[in-house]
Amino acid sequence: MLPRFTTLGRGPVLLMLHDVDASHVAFAPQVESFALQGYQAVAWDMPGYGHSPPVEPYDFKGLAARCVALIEALTQRPDGSHASVILLGQGMGGMVAQEVVLRRPDLVNRLILSGSLASFVGLPAAQREAYASERTAPLDAGLNMRDLAQRLVPRQVGPGSLPEGAQLAEHALGGVFVSTYRRALDAQSRFDRQAALAHVRVPTLLLTGEFDGVATPERVQAMALDLPLAHCAVLSGVGRWPNLEAPDDFDAAVLSFLADTAPGMRTTGTLH
Repeated sequence: MLPRFTTLGRGPVLLMLHDVDASHVAFAPQVESFALQGYQAVAWDMPGYGHSPPVEPYDFKGLAARCVALIEALTQRPDGSHASVILLGQGMGGMVAQEVVLRRPDLVNRLILSGSLASFVGLPAAQREAYASERTAPLDAGLNMRDLAQRLVPRQVGPGSLPEGAQLAEHALGGVFVSTYRRALDAQSRFDRQAALAHVRVPTLLLTGEFDGVATPERVQAMALDLPLAHCAVLSGVGRWPNLEAPDDFDAAVLSFLADTAPGMRTTGTLH
């Protein structure tokens, strides 16, 4: 079964994959703004989120397979072939996006990774443990997802974050199913595609917030060195969810990258 998704607009498909701490709701600002710019803007609910059926086992192979099935459904031509899409992933969604482009490079023409890393395993052990504990300990203590969202989001946003963006981030996280959330966190903890970055042969934008404590600007810039066609953007004043905290700046960075790397243009591995 296909994942559930929301879509708006007509044109090249721009498929957005949300973070472990979110749902398709987190891309609500981008669905509208990108549709107005001539794209078919699509935001999925990752398997197990919203009304999307889960995968078993819950791992990146299964998540990528569901994403591929959605891409093929969105892009099938009359002759049975498929067009390629622009793939935008936030956090864990960026990890799914990496898995997709490595497994099916023919289906992706440009890649945008926001607040995402090539390896969660590569983070310091203390940080991995703190990341997990900050999310699971409140649930272990009997709090619900809305309680968790109210605790977690204010710690993750930057000082320049729009209050409305932080509220939407809380709303998105508060609606996640606890069982899926735990499984997604476990899958993310084992993600490691660092050694495969050299095989990503599509123009790639690495975007992060100045105050993102996971995908820090330093880590993202180091990741860019291993990508053949990488571009970098750091948004000032924001943290873990730049698409919600500073949607205008986020959209401008994405649209500038897409204009600079439009099909037919010569693309080089220049870092911005």
